[in-house]
Amino acid sequence: MNKEENKTKYFIGMLLAMIFWGIAWTSGKVTISHSNAQVAAFWRYAISFITILPVVWYMKISFKTDKLGLVYMIFAGLLSAIFNYLFFVGLSYGQAGYGGTMVTSIVPILTYLFSILLLGTKVSTRQVVALSIGVFGALILLRVPMEGLAFLNINSSYFLICAFVWAIVTVLAQKASTRANPMLYTLVVFAITAFTNMIFALPYHPFDIGSFDNVFWWNIVFIGLFSGTFSMTLFFISASKIGAHQAGIFMFIVPVGAIVSSWIVYDEKVVLSTIIGCFLSLVSVLLFNTKRKLRKIRISN
Repeated sequence: MNKEENKTKYFIGMLLAMIFWGIAWTSGKVTISHSNAQVAAFWRYAISFITILPVVWYMKISFKTDKLGLVYMIFAGLLSAIFNYLFFVGLSYGQAGYGGTMVTSIVPILTYLFSILLLGTKVSTRQVVALSIGVFGALILLRVPMEGLAFLNINSSYFLICAFVWAIVTVLAQKASTRANPMLYTLVVFAITAFTNMIFALPYHPFDIGSFDNVFWWNIVFIGLFSGTFSMTLFFISASKIGAHQAGIFMFIVPVGAIVSSWIVYDEKVVLSTIIGCFLSLVSVLLFNTKRKLRKIRISN
């Protein structure tokens, strides 16, 4: 009974983290309408870095890593800076709900494909089927069967590049996980991302605080603090307790937060292809991970 109760609070923590990540897409669209991509990208991770420092200190996180682990974190930070910039540029053109759904649904599929192609990860027949379903779901999300290559427009292309970049970051995070504490990884990535984005934001005077209105600051603080530090901390703590398999499934709550919040704020409509594509991606992730779980059960028996 106590174990179930203890696990429940981690499920709630994971749920909150996913909802905040989803809302961040709508909040990001509001932010970009009151600033520019360079300034928004810098302050997002600057706030995340500053606010995660006391968390790392309080949790007494180990700073141990090796040279290769540091290399992974540096590359992940640089790629995160690119993703961060593309995130805001994409939202300046496209819809928050569609962007949040598209990126979140396609990233797991691309991550699996990159792991297979670049890392030589072995997959079973069932996992190949799962990936095929995921690829089909991604094509539905991109509306390829209905519109062909029309997704290669300014409204969607930034989100598609975001998905590719974040999938590579995810692979780097997997490689670094055996060489550094996840919170240390997050701290270093936040620092490198903030510094990199700051370099490109300097021509736009990001430290001229008074030139940005309250709407900008409220939203950028929400994205940096709640969707950044708070949600990342909840995610890592909860994932360590409920397991990576179940944690991965929670990622599909992110589109719900993005779609609902964008509907409330911008009255964005949700098309059937988005729902079907997201569902197929969820099925793909479930099938891909179920096989691993079954193997563990058989081995233990």
